[in-house]
Amino acid sequence: MPEQQVTLVGHGAIGRSLVQRSAALPGVRITHVVVPPHHRDATQAALPASIEACSTVPASTRLLLECAGHSALLEHVLPALERGVECAVLSVGAVSEPGMLEQLEAAARRGAAQVHLLSGAIGGVDALAAARLAGLDDVTYTGRKPPGSWSGTPAEQSFDLRALREPTVILEASAREAARLYPKNANVAATIALAGLGLDRTRVQLVADPGVTENIHEIRVRGAFGEMAITMRGQPLADNPKTSALTVLSALRFLSNRTSPVTL
Repeated sequence: MPEQQVTLVGHGAIGRSLVQRSAALPGVRITHVVVPPHHRDATQAALPASIEACSTVPASTRLLLECAGHSALLEHVLPALERGVECAVLSVGAVSEPGMLEQLEAAARRGAAQVHLLSGAIGGVDALAAARLAGLDDVTYTGRKPPGSWSGTPAEQSFDLRALREPTVILEASAREAARLYPKNANVAATIALAGLGLDRTRVQLVADPGVTENIHEIRVRGAFGEMAITMRGQPLADNPKTSALTVLSALRFLSNRTSPVTL
């Protein structure tokens, strides 16, 4: 199969890991990394000589992979889709913002392109999306993290996180509301919602649990297909403890499937 050239948007912990690990994928080559202008020189110095740092998406781009955060969808993904560039998005939480999903869909239609919302840190999305075709009754996501992982969030205003001695629910809301209040924890909840009942009908519970040391994701689904329960204990990315290592792996799987004769 022909080589798959990729433009990467973002060079934070996820982007750096993708640059390093993608070198081992047969037939996949990252050619450009898009970063803000004031980061371009430093990024170029950190990249292999075969990859060019730039501040805009090159006209030659055929596949764009976003790992830069919510603002990158407006600045880079939407214009790329309009030009007919196929895009893959890791910042799925941004889609919970009012109108964003409709903007992505409209831009993709105008450009006759596709946008792929990657599963990131959560599993079971394929089964959930398949079950949706028969009809779903309930989808609930519970995100359980150590109290310290909720520092810098609205939970600090309502709870003394350092004093917690037992699991404490810090939020019960729809996926849309959870994404609005906890945008840095929105990707998993938004992905589950988009695969299942939608942002307003998917229930989210966020828990500060002093008895755990990992980020734990729990999904419970009930519908015409039957019932499903998934629990995942994700290991963090070495460069960024707030990001799951599986997020990087899901992007690598997407890229690998672009050139593999057999996909799964």
